[in-house]
Amino acid sequence: MLQKTYSTMMSYAATPKATWWLSLIAFAESSIFPLPPDPLLIAIILNRRESAWALATLCTLSSVVGGLLGYAIGYALYETVGQAIAQTYGMEQKLVGLQTQFQQWGFWIVTLKGFTPIPYKIVTIASGLAGLNLGTFICASLLARGMRFFLVAGLLWRWGPDIRDFIEQWLGWLTGLTLLGLIAGFIILRYI
Repeated sequence: MLQKTYSTMMSYAATPKATWWLSLIAFAESSIFPLPPDPLLIAIILNRRESAWALATLCTLSSVVGGLLGYAIGYALYETVGQAIAQTYGMEQKLVGLQTQFQQWGFWIVTLKGFTPIPYKIVTIASGLAGLNLGTFICASLLARGMRFFLVAGLLWRWGPDIRDFIEQWLGWLTGLTLLGLIAGFIILRYI
């Protein structure tokens, strides 16, 4: 089943609409959508290695613009939309508690958490809720998301065919590790 899903994703990643979907997923993941754009970014770059840098740029900019929506949700719509998202992740208390930390360490919180598997939407909503300076938020988001997506693009650009062979050989293990990383991100965000 996993191999079939991988094959379907790889063939879909070769279509012209794939970059549009990548942009949409990167945007939505930063504010409301639960899944990260990384798997689609990887699949598209493996199919179009020469576009790695453009795809990383697209993913970064889409993610930051989506982060602005998350910021707006935290800033102006927390009582309705933001609280519902926080409840989905069991993060209501943690999100409110982050407000004081954002006053002192906002840039570094956004930069570090935006780079990790921790759900970025929680960071964007918390930034808006705390009233983090918008310029600081945008700079930290560009840095964090850029580092994340350009690292992926750089690795795939440099070792594309070898990485594709590696992924295909170890697909089950890599999927398991990715899921563990996502779960660890949720646990870290919720309990630490």
